[in-house]
Amino acid sequence: MTEKIAIRTDAAPAPAHAFPQGVRKGPLLTVSGQGPVDPATGAYLHPGDVKAQTRRTLENVAAILEAGGASLDDVMTLRVYLADREDFAAMNEVYAAFLEERCAEGVPYPTRTTVVCTLPRAEMLVEIDALACID
Repeated sequence: MTEKIAIRTDAAPAPAHAFPQGVRKGPLLTVSGQGPVDPATGAYLHPGDVKAQTRRTLENVAAILEAGGASLDDVMTLRVYLADREDFAAMNEVYAAFLEERCAEGVPYPTRTTVVCTLPRAEMLVEIDALACID
């Protein structure tokens, strides 16, 4: 039986609650929901700026993927939780640019679900989690 391993990196924010940044079991790696938090200080960044928050959040997701032995090329799906439907276009612009920068040419982008919802902290405009499969 394959061991389940908690993933931990200082390049992403420490979890605020009783869960790890990520978990890997065999070829599967899940990344807990990340927000626009500075890994060094734990401060929420870019109040009111969904574009900057989206970029910081994706950087946090990417750092955990890397710590677990994966990259965005290995991601099967990303789930985006958005506090305001009006921010969809701005979030999507940064999201697309980030994937274009970080994914290898010819590798399909991950699937995505976007949910408009209330997030755990008022200053959060976006939260993103991931599921990767590592060959």
